[in-house]
Amino acid sequence: MYPPQEDRRQPLTMPNTIRPILLAEDNSLDAELALDALREAHLANPVVHVRDGAEALDWLCCRGAWADRECIDPAVVLLDMKMPRRDGLDVLREIRADPHLRCLPVVILSSSREDSDVARSWDLGVNAYVVKPVDARQFFEAVQLLGHFWAVLNEPPDES
Repeated sequence: MYPPQEDRRQPLTMPNTIRPILLAEDNSLDAELALDALREAHLANPVVHVRDGAEALDWLCCRGAWADRECIDPAVVLLDMKMPRRDGLDVLREIRADPHLRCLPVVILSSSREDSDVARSWDLGVNAYVVKPVDARQFFEAVQLLGHFWAVLNEPPDES
């Protein structure tokens, strides 16, 4: 865990705030397909794309290159498992260990069907594990459904 610093993040439930979707994906083709799918789902949520696990944690914790951003937690984190610098499981572990982030919905988007990867993800507290379909259209549709559910239908817990 990183050294503690002043917490400027807004609570999960902020009235009239459209929270972003954080997409952590290093594969440019998968990222572009996911971004297109989220755009076509007509979500009001802006999408922030980061390319590795370390950058995802910096964004979530409002530090480094993201120190000046408005610290609003995302509606959902779409997290690739195999990324450089910090993999998705490391990021998930950090999220669940942080008292301010632990309730964030996290969806693993992975090409891995290995039982050990799926089991470790569930053990670490992932909210959903989606195997990226090889077929581009199926992947596109899966990301649209995920975005709609987690950004529109899902209600975060009341922090009060």
